[in-house]
Amino acid sequence: MATVNKIDSNVTGLRIAKEASYGTLPGTPIWYPLEPNSYGDFGGNVTTTARETINDSRSRLKGVTTDVESTGNFEADLTQNSLAELLEGLFYAAYAKKAERFNNHTADSVITDVATATDTYTFTTGTAFASGDLVFASGFTNAGNNGLKTATSGSGATSLVVLENLVDEAAPPALAKLVTVGFEFASGDATIDADGGTGGLPALKTTTKDLTELGLTPGEFIYIGGDDATEAFFTTANNGWARVKDVAATTITLDKTSATMTDDDGTDDNSGGTGQTIRIFFGRTVQNKTGSDIVRTSYQLERKLGAPDDASPAQIQSEYVTGAILNEFTLNLPTADKVTTEMTFLGKDTEQRSGATGVKSGTRPTLVAADAFNGSSHVTRFRLAPVSSSNSYPTATFAFVMEGSLTVNNNNSRNQAIGTLGAFDCSAGTFEVSAEVTAYFQSISVLQSIRNNDDVSLDIAMVQDNAGIVIDLPLLTLSGGLAQVELNEPVKLPLTVDAAQATTVDTAYTHTAKVCVFDYLPDAAE
Repeated sequence: MATVNKIDSNVTGLRIAKEASYGTLPGTPIWYPLEPNSYGDFGGNVTTTARETINDSRSRLKGVTTDVESTGNFEADLTQNSLAELLEGLFYAAYAKKAERFNNHTADSVITDVATATDTYTFTTGTAFASGDLVFASGFTNAGNNGLKTATSGSGATSLVVLENLVDEAAPPALAKLVTVGFEFASGDATIDADGGTGGLPALKTTTKDLTELGLTPGEFIYIGGDDATEAFFTTANNGWARVKDVAATTITLDKTSATMTDDDGTDDNSGGTGQTIRIFFGRTVQNKTGSDIVRTSYQLERKLGAPDDASPAQIQSEYVTGAILNEFTLNLPTADKVTTEMTFLGKDTEQRSGATGVKSGTRPTLVAADAFNGSSHVTRFRLAPVSSSNSYPTATFAFVMEGSLTVNNNNSRNQAIGTLGAFDCSAGTFEVSAEVTAYFQSISVLQSIRNNDDVSLDIAMVQDNAGIVIDLPLLTLSGGLAQVELNEPVKLPLTVDAAQATTVDTAYTHTAKVCVFDYLPDAAE
């Protein structure tokens, strides 16, 4: 034996797996890697209660174990993929997805082959790809099979035929995936009607394409315009971010646009020239749900704790938080620094495994390297503005924000019972979303708006390396408003923001918060 004297933090690691039911893993769990910067409380906090008897020694007697409070808390940088498997647990809801294929998920979405002769990906059955879909391919062995692809006729539930040239590849690797990230309209089919949407809002309209086939839902963000001049509207103000208010066969009503939109006939000069093949980009979305649509996702957290014997370095000790529910999440948006997240899980119980026993079974994908978002160049939009049913681009409440944080709290509580050490379950409380914002003061009208309890909304877009995340809070109440006036400093205004269910903004907005995850965005979005 060569027992080590200590275990360094550098040899530890954190992974997370989704449970099949509360406290129980599926037959072959997938252990997704995470990259914590630091830990808070993690593991089982054991409570013992001492015996205090009446005796002449004036001493307490040895106590008994009465509770184990299992928890997992850590802080991590925000990357494009760091929240991919956690958002469903935070929002108690499933992703709303477009057509996609993932090799490392279920057996009904296995990509079996790539053929260069027909430029076709072949896979088992699933949601069909349609001609004009923009599909982002990643994880394939051959670089030519990765990247943005354009679906053509012949695509369907078991094949994706693309315009781009592919390379023969049999049995693509486990991390291979195909995700619908947008759509390219036929030449001249997409136009902008500046007041042709619901309530006189602007609208993207088509003559040929049935827009209900895109799978867009009210409240999700899209990005309008590709990188090539032929893929965007001639009028610059008609490109960029926009929120979908409602969708009909030939009309998508838009609000929260990037500028005030104007009429555009979809040609290269907006006056009947050559038709543009306009591109729009979208992602998968998740939001808090109501009633029977609420779905709880529980996890197991695995923290490796190194080998206790340097003669057996493969025998890794580990600890697990089982039945872990994501209770609280905080997003920190600083100035001139990284964007970070803090997460706290409430667990059912805690398990320890020796090096001889080894870690739990399952698939352990390799960590896909990704840069962290920063608050300087990657937050492309941080817009706090009045709610409006008739103006898609109301004047922002502030021109510049110094820093901000956003917190989501599920207010879970542990359920305990006689005969159970720890918790036997966990109950969800009120879904609360709040934010703290420090902005640069401009106008006294902001203070008046706070006093009047005006309806406002907040959306945040973060983009880097042709991918991004958008967070939308459609209805907010502002509080605070004590201006900070200091010598030789700009006047600042710290605010507290409380989000609410947004059905008063639009009956389709039954949510408090919505997150849109974009696997691909054009360079223009950056």
